[in-house]
Amino acid sequence: MSKKNSGYRIYFILMIALLICAIILSFLQKNKNYYTKDKLIEDINAGLVKEVVLEPNANNETGAAEVTFNDGSFKELFVTDVTEIEKLLEKQDVPLYIGDIPRQNWFLTYMLPILIILIVGVFLFVMMTSQTAGGGQSSKMMNFGKSRARMYAGGENKITLKDVAGLREEKDELEEIVEFLKNPAKFVKVGARIPKGVLLEGPPGTGKTLLAKAIAGEANVPFFSISGSDFVEMFVGVGASRVRDLFLDAKKNAPCIVFIDEIDAVARRRGTGMGGGHDEREQTLNQLLVEMDGFGENSGIIVLAATNRVDILDPAILRPGRFDRKIAIGVPDIGGREEILNIHAKNKPLGDDVNLKDIAQTTAGFTGADLENLLNEAAIQAAKGDRQYLTQEDIKKSFVKVGIGTEKKSRIISDKEKNITAYHESGHAILFHVLPDVGPVYSVSIIPTGLGAAGYTMPLPERDEMFLTRGRMLQEIMVSLGGRIAEELIFGDITTGASSDIKKATKMARRMVTKYGMSKNIGVICYEDEDDEVFIGRDLAHAKGHSEEVASEIDREVKAIIDECYQKAEDIIKDHMSVLHASAKLLLEKEKIGRDEFEALFA
Repeated sequence: MSKKNSGYRIYFILMIALLICAIILSFLQKNKNYYTKDKLIEDINAGLVKEVVLEPNANNETGAAEVTFNDGSFKELFVTDVTEIEKLLEKQDVPLYIGDIPRQNWFLTYMLPILIILIVGVFLFVMMTSQTAGGGQSSKMMNFGKSRARMYAGGENKITLKDVAGLREEKDELEEIVEFLKNPAKFVKVGARIPKGVLLEGPPGTGKTLLAKAIAGEANVPFFSISGSDFVEMFVGVGASRVRDLFLDAKKNAPCIVFIDEIDAVARRRGTGMGGGHDEREQTLNQLLVEMDGFGENSGIIVLAATNRVDILDPAILRPGRFDRKIAIGVPDIGGREEILNIHAKNKPLGDDVNLKDIAQTTAGFTGADLENLLNEAAIQAAKGDRQYLTQEDIKKSFVKVGIGTEKKSRIISDKEKNITAYHESGHAILFHVLPDVGPVYSVSIIPTGLGAAGYTMPLPERDEMFLTRGRMLQEIMVSLGGRIAEELIFGDITTGASSDIKKATKMARRMVTKYGMSKNIGVICYEDEDDEVFIGRDLAHAKGHSEEVASEIDREVKAIIDECYQKAEDIIKDHMSVLHASAKLLLEKEKIGRDEFEALFA
């Protein structure tokens, strides 16, 4: 039991004990043996009464009589006429004693109710205070406009730039910020101004949040961490209040770093909603703009922010003076991937067959989060196999699981469907191998996966590429159509299994025409404006950037690219029909083949 619950239990027991005492006292006062005047006369005539003690009230007219019997017992009688009872007892020669006039018990009458009220009040106050400290419902109500940022004191954050791999240039840029926080006088002498804000932008999982933590740990200064969504509430004004409170706390702890994760939740472009410009999010953004660069001075406060949607941020927050630096954090190259793998493999025992450099080469396009997940899945595979270390086979299985999905070997598939899937995947694999810019093949399988696919063909990129050429994109389209072509050539029929391949090929062909200017007839013109259609409120009546005639021409050009790629891919597969049959036969036999086994078919 926690200390908090233990304290509540003690208070509860005290309350129960106090109530029991009050009930007992009340019972002792009221639970006496009362009887009537007629019964008293009857007992006197029978000679049972030994004596009577009369206790009159202050007016000497009413009172109470305590009747003691010969056997030692006693009873109490309420007297409405004291004089009458005195005459009766005198007449019957029963000893009569007059007691003191009873006085009110001041403790029971006055002090006990006051004590009960005080104890109940203290109990409720302690309960409310404890809930406030513990973050309960009362805390939420009382601290509604307070900042929800979590503060890490200098030295509390143990992550430094040494723990960040694969971001050499990005770390160099941010080390200047660290140097300014450590030694600001050096920069002030030459008239330099500390950057007020640094925006980290890049795809998810590339290490933006980790980099912000490393900067705070390296500078050894207080670090305030908050998410953009923590500012916004359904009540107007709460977000702006939290922004003010956050920067007020930051001023008290300057120099410090304020990190706002996923800032796009609060800093979207203004005037793009359906409800006008007075909603809660825009008021929060306005307050953030003022705090970062308004009339007030926020010297010593550096705002770090992270987002993967810099295209939808408000232009006012992106200008110099608010976010002076914008650092793009992309997917790591092969050297960066190897560094990241080395960091994540520190606490994992690796077998002698594990080569991190080969893994880095085969994981082109993986982010830091993907690589961490890959090694974690491999460690899970090793634990399931009751091994004390990770093997290369564990990492290969995890590579398929992360990239394609979990293989479902227990799913029952008919022989006909297996045969179709084998030829379908073999069609993809042949094109991957033959075409120079898209291969080679890493693995071919006809085992269903968790993503709903009947099989998969996984390529193995051998190099990182910064951009795509027109030839490479045409080869990607040809590979996507290879499965459908193989089905039609072998079975004279087609299935729905190629629907995702056709969608991918069509999307790439359309982007070649409308975005990249790779069409011969359309020309070097960009007709794609989907980036501007994010904001429904602004672009509700937004017209297309081209005429219907141009739209028809785009459709014809896309179809021409698809038809040309289809014909070329079909010719290649026809030239390798023997490999197609051999690959399908091997897949039906083994269900899954690797690069060496597949390339041996061409020999």
